[in-house]
Amino acid sequence: MTNSVRLALVLHNHQPIGNFDHVFEQAYQDSYLPFLHVFEPFSSLRISLHTSGSLIEWLEAHHPEYLDRLAALVAAGRVEIIGGAFYEPILAMLPSRDRIGQIRSYTGWLERRLGATVSGMWIPERVWEQSMTRDIADAGIEYAVLDDYHFKNAGLTENQLHGYYVTEDDGRVLRIFPGSEQLRYLIPFQDPEHTIGYLGQVAAEQPNALVVFGDDGEKFGTWPDTKKHVYEDGWLQRFFEQLAANADWLKTVTLAEARAELAPLGKVFVPEGSYREMTEWALPASRIVEFENVQHELEHQGQWPLVAPFVRGGFWRNFKAKYPETDEMYARMMMVSRRLADLQATGAVSEDLDAARDELYRGQCNCSYWHGAFGGIYLPHLRNAIYRHLIAADNLLDRVAGQTGSRVLADAEDFNFDGEPEIRLSSDRLVALFDPSRGGRLYELDVRAIKHNLLATLARREEAYHTKIRGGGHQGDDDCASIHDRVVFKQEGLDEMLHYDRDLRKSLQDHFFDNDVSLAEVANATAEELGDFASGRFEARMRRHDDRVEAQFTRRGVACGLPVTLTKTVTLAAGSSTLDVQYQLEGLPTDRLLHFAVEFGFAGLPAEADDRYFYDRDRQRLGQLGRQIDMADQTGLGLIDEWLGVDIGLSIARPSNIWTFPIQSVSQSEGGFEAVHQSVVVMPHWLVQGDEEGRWSVSMSLSIDTSLAENRRRQAELATVG
Repeated sequence: MTNSVRLALVLHNHQPIGNFDHVFEQAYQDSYLPFLHVFEPFSSLRISLHTSGSLIEWLEAHHPEYLDRLAALVAAGRVEIIGGAFYEPILAMLPSRDRIGQIRSYTGWLERRLGATVSGMWIPERVWEQSMTRDIADAGIEYAVLDDYHFKNAGLTENQLHGYYVTEDDGRVLRIFPGSEQLRYLIPFQDPEHTIGYLGQVAAEQPNALVVFGDDGEKFGTWPDTKKHVYEDGWLQRFFEQLAANADWLKTVTLAEARAELAPLGKVFVPEGSYREMTEWALPASRIVEFENVQHELEHQGQWPLVAPFVRGGFWRNFKAKYPETDEMYARMMMVSRRLADLQATGAVSEDLDAARDELYRGQCNCSYWHGAFGGIYLPHLRNAIYRHLIAADNLLDRVAGQTGSRVLADAEDFNFDGEPEIRLSSDRLVALFDPSRGGRLYELDVRAIKHNLLATLARREEAYHTKIRGGGHQGDDDCASIHDRVVFKQEGLDEMLHYDRDLRKSLQDHFFDNDVSLAEVANATAEELGDFASGRFEARMRRHDDRVEAQFTRRGVACGLPVTLTKTVTLAAGSSTLDVQYQLEGLPTDRLLHFAVEFGFAGLPAEADDRYFYDRDRQRLGQLGRQIDMADQTGLGLIDEWLGVDIGLSIARPSNIWTFPIQSVSQSEGGFEAVHQSVVVMPHWLVQGDEEGRWSVSMSLSIDTSLAENRRRQAELATVG
C-alpha cells in the first residue's frame, strides 16, 4: 500500500481514590504490567500514556520498578507521558483555581519522577465545556484528547476527523484530538485484522491521515474476560505484530509527534459533552429508557446512522440533580475549596496548607460523583474516601487558621447552592449539617477523629437498567465483550430487591405511619406516609452559648389528616461527640393514637461482618448490621464498627419500639448487576397520644465514641517512634 496513515494509541490507566488495595494490585498484575511486557520488545512502536495521579502514587509506593521502566521508555522516545488533573476530577465541576492547580501540580510530579516533557492532557471522562479551554491553556497544556462524538456534535463528519483541530476561549488556544469510537469498539474486542483493515480503508480514502485511539488501559486485562483474551490468547501480541508488519504504510505516533508533523485541520468550537455513553447515563432514568426505545426503532428502520450525528444525550452536571448525594459531595468539596482559597488569600503559607490542598484534590476524584456502566456513586467505599479526604483537609485548615482546642460554632449559609440556607453546627469533634427546607433533616455528620461522614448514604432509586433485571438474565458470559454490551447477573433474586425510596436516607427525618404498619413495609418503602414532615419545610433558628449551640426546627404540618406542630431541637456542646435531640409534638389528639417514627441513617458501616454489629443497652450483641430487628420497649441501641473504630449509641429517654433494617441498592458495575449495602436505618417509633394540652415529647442522645480508633492510632504512632 502506498498511502500512509498515522495511528496514535493513547492509553488511560486509572484507579479511583478509595479503591481497595487488592483491586489496585490486581489491575497492575492483569493490565499495566503485562501490557508493558508485551510492548517493550516492539521497538518501532510508540504510544501516549496517561496514568491518573491516584494510581501513579500507588505505583510509586508499591511498584516503583514499573515507573522506572516507564522512565526508560520515555527517555527512549517510545512513550509520551500525557498529563492532566492530578486526581482525575471532572474539570467542569471545579472552580478555575483548582483546575489549574491540579494540572500544574501533576505536570510537575511527572516531570520530576519520569523525566517527561508534558504538553498534552487527558480530559477526565472526556467531560468537556468550551470555557475549560482557558484554564487548560493557562495551566501550560498545549493539546488534549476528546471523543469523535464531541466533534460530530459540532457538525463535523466522519471523514473530517482524521487529524486534530484548534479551539480557543478568551484568547487562549488549545489543540484537540478526536478519539475514534470505531476503534474503541474494535480494540481489543475484534481480531487485530479488523483494526488493520479499518485503518487501511482510512489510508485509501485520506492519505496521510491521523487516527486516534483513546481509551481505558483496563480494557487490556482488567475488564471481564479480557486478561485471557488479550494476553493468554495472544490478542495484544498479534496486534503489535500486525502494526509492525504494516509499518511501511501504518506508523504509530505519539500525540506530540502528530502535533509536530501535521498541521491542524482547522478551528472548531466543541459543544459541552462527553463520550456518547456518558451523555446517555446523565439523563433521568425514564428518559434513558425512552432514548433506547427510540434508538432501537430507528435502527430497525435503518434511519439511526443518519440521525445519530445530530442526537445528544444529557449534560454531565445534571448528575448532581439525578443523584442529590452527588450534589452533597460536590457542595462539601466546594466548602473546603473556598476555605482553602480564603486562607491562601490572607498570605498563609505552611506545610499544613499544602497538605490540605492535596487532600482537597484527592477529594475531587470523579468516580464517586456519577454512575453509568461502573459502580460510581453506588460504591460506598468510594464515597467514604471522598469524604475522608475532604474532612482531612478541613482538619488541616483548622490548624492553619489557629482553630485548636475545645470549640463550638453555629452558622447558616446556602452551603449546597439550592437557594435556601442550611444550618451547620460544628465543634472540634463533629460537623453536623441540617436542611430546614427539606424535613429539617440532618444530611451530613462528620466525625473528625476518624474523618468519616456517617451520612454518606445513598437512596434506592429506579435505574434504566432495572428493566433488564426484571426481564431476567444469565449468570455469566464466556465471550469477551465491551462492558457496555454485557448483561451479567452476579447473584440471584435481584428483581425481588428492587425497592425505591421516596426521599433520601438521612437522619432526623420524621414519619407518621399507619398504626398497624409492618417492619417489612417500612423497610421496603411501601408503607404509606401519613404526614408531611419527612420532606416538608421547617422554620429554623439558632441559639449560641459559650459552650454549646442549638438549632431548632419547627413545622406546622399535617399528620393522619390532623394539624400537628412538630419541633425538634439539636444541641452540640464544645468538646463533645454527642448530639442531644429534643422532640415535641403539639396538637395531638387526646383520644387517639398516632404512629410517629424518627429515622436515623448510618453509612460506611458494612453489613455481614462479625466485627460490625448491633448491641442493646446491656451491651449484648444483637447480630450483624445487616439484620432487620424489631424491638419493643427499649431505651436505646448501639452500633459498633470495630474496623473503623467507632461506637455509636442512641439513648432514648422514654421506652420506644425500634426497627432496624439495611438499605441495599441494585446497581450495575463492569462486572455485572449486584446488590450493594448502602446504609443502616435505625428507627425508634411510638404510638403517641397528646396529654391534656395535646402535647407529647421525647429526648434522645446520639453519642459517637471513637476512642477505639484513637487508641489504635496512638499505639501505631508509638510503634513507629520506637
